[in-house]
Amino acid sequence: MRFFNFIICAAAAASLASCGGKKEKSSSTGWNYNDKNQGGFAKAKAKDVKAGPGLVFVQGGTFVMGATQEDVMADWNNVPKRVTVNSFFIDRTEVANIHYREYLFWLARQFDPTDPVNKSIHQKAYPDTLVWRSELAYNEPYVEYYFRHPAYNMYPVVGVSWEQAHDFSLWRTDRVNELELVKGGFANKKQVTTGDQGADAFNTKAYLLGLTDVTPGPAAKSKKNPLKDANGRPRTQVTFEDGIFTQDYRLPTEAEWEYAALAYIGNNPNVRKGEKKRGEELISNKQVYAWNNNFNGLRENRRNAWQGEMLANFKRGSGDLMGVAGGLNDRAATTSEVESYFPNSFGLFNMSGNVSEWVADVYRPMTHEVGDDFNYFRGNEFKKLVVKNDAETDPAERYEKDSTGKVKYELENDADLSKRRNYQHANALGYLDGDSLSGYSYGYGITTLVNDSSRVIKGGSWMDRPYWLSPGTRRWLQQDQSSNTVGFRCAMTYFGAPEGNRTKTGNHWPTKRTRR
Repeated sequence: MRFFNFIICAAAAASLASCGGKKEKSSSTGWNYNDKNQGGFAKAKAKDVKAGPGLVFVQGGTFVMGATQEDVMADWNNVPKRVTVNSFFIDRTEVANIHYREYLFWLARQFDPTDPVNKSIHQKAYPDTLVWRSELAYNEPYVEYYFRHPAYNMYPVVGVSWEQAHDFSLWRTDRVNELELVKGGFANKKQVTTGDQGADAFNTKAYLLGLTDVTPGPAAKSKKNPLKDANGRPRTQVTFEDGIFTQDYRLPTEAEWEYAALAYIGNNPNVRKGEKKRGEELISNKQVYAWNNNFNGLRENRRNAWQGEMLANFKRGSGDLMGVAGGLNDRAATTSEVESYFPNSFGLFNMSGNVSEWVADVYRPMTHEVGDDFNYFRGNEFKKLVVKNDAETDPAERYEKDSTGKVKYELENDADLSKRRNYQHANALGYLDGDSLSGYSYGYGITTLVNDSSRVIKGGSWMDRPYWLSPGTRRWLQQDQSSNTVGFRCAMTYFGAPEGNRTKTGNHWPTKRTRR
């Protein structure tokens, strides 16, 4: 298994300022970059954006989002619609028990669980293991063993609400970035071994705002420190513009998740390498599940082929969750390990079956009719930093952190948005579908259970019939609820040319010299 680290290092460009080499000039002003004698504006050298730990690259494109089968549930909540999704990163597998236990271990190390003040922090993070209980089934052993026993280390974590999955993503971002500082020598290695820091624990946004300090590492204290201030002097504080920090881990949007599950790149195996070749824009609008005629080896007419095998973990029929002894079909009574079955053409496991997965979107049945056709998403709440004292320049006195060290944000004031053209309301959860601007009304608790806390789940689970395994199907659950059939995986935004690293944006041809 390959794990990548996201590193965009400013060292190469910044080091030019410390030697006598030729300086790079701005094509806008002609001033030198990284030159203390010409303003000292720092420009980090652009390098390939790489996936964070556990992620794989998904090349974006267009596809038909929504139903690919007859709407047997009569929900009419996934009307087909063609959209485009930009390239992004997504977890190769679902988040496993061992990964979530790592999260809980870190919380216990940073926030003393014996201190009553920290009780709510730990209670908020624990998965609900009681989701395994049923009045008419003997599932009690799963309550005790499924999450903590080593036999289930690499099984998908369940009993986790949308809110908990969201918090895990934030924590994951901070741990990856903290390690990047240490590996780059900008933070002392004791930074990652120091426990019980409480609200002073490393948080990426708090660090960038100057609310959290780290002990400088050897590179930061070295005379060869590539990071320079405007006067050409070494600085110990890493900034966002240095490009050292990774982007945020987050839950994938519904469009991203569905696109990644269908993996239409398998229809275009001759994807462009460099600037030489590209596929023929082949697409299968009627693909039903997350596997297809991909180039990984499925559907080959040869001896010991995969034809006829169970390619996902699901409920084949009433009372049949794994087949007959001696001839088990999917070989899993409940969930299975996160790397079970065959990956799709993006290399993603269990996009159909095993556990359904949380996505970022707020659920609305009619979203497809009004949603954007580029990076489609419902769930925006436009926020700004909470400012304690606008007159203060000291970050610690100007901004606020919560008890876990996260920077506090609040919704923008609608009165300040009245002259904006692109949006005028900070809360866009019900925009054009369940608000005053739409023709729909959701009477929560009266005519429907849908509200602004209803989040979409995708992919089908070990307890579902084949219908729900289609990436186009969608269901929902309240964001503070959980189930033994629902897990999650993380995603990350990608920046750069949509075909990935070492490629260019747009088409390019040789230029001819013209006579003057």
